[in-house]
Amino acid sequence: MRVVIAGAGSVGRSIARELIASGHEVLLIDSDAADVQSSRVPDASWLLADACELTSLEEAGLENCDVVVAATGDDKANLVVSLLAKTEFGVPRTVARVNNPKNEWMFDSAWGVDVAVSTPRLMTALIEEAVSVGDLVRIFEFQQSQAVLVELTLPEGSPWATYRAGDVPWPADTVLTCLVRQQRAIAPSTDDVLEVGDELILVTATDREHELERLLNPHAPEPKDDDEE
Repeated sequence: MRVVIAGAGSVGRSIARELIASGHEVLLIDSDAADVQSSRVPDASWLLADACELTSLEEAGLENCDVVVAATGDDKANLVVSLLAKTEFGVPRTVARVNNPKNEWMFDSAWGVDVAVSTPRLMTALIEEAVSVGDLVRIFEFQQSQAVLVELTLPEGSPWATYRAGDVPWPADTVLTCLVRQQRAIAPSTDDVLEVGDELILVTATDREHELERLLNPHAPEPKDDDEE
């Protein structure tokens, strides 16, 4: 897989190292000569250029790119890179870094963003996941497909504890992708029996989250209306 990363700061370089370690081809783009130092990630390709410029992206060969990661520290730049990658080059997958949580609402398909990654949101989700049992925790949203990755720790009293995963009447557009038990990740099959304390990682539609939570934990509180303070 060929990946182009806009932004060669600490975040971009870290992503590049992980991708290269997994055998992918990576090109880093940045307009700051201080950040464009090939010795920092010697196995990556480098381009000193402004990733918000169409000519720079043409030079980077985005038409032959599988994924573009907009990882700069500037939300405006990340939106521009994502939009150009999607509309001008037809890049199949765009991932954009959200620096300011107030800007999250803009990081959607209208701006060419397939996946928006907000560090504050991820940290909040991880905190909630660590302390919440029986509550559905949204980890992140796939903007293009209106699907979300969620987690729920199966609580005492769940009607589906001791049942096979294949017997659970999952809501439409819901897939159990991983089961974590005693700190071990399991690729679930229909024959795996769910146990109290299992961490369930699921992909579901945004309009199915509450239905999924009520299925696995009927005692979960009803969501508040948006008008409630």
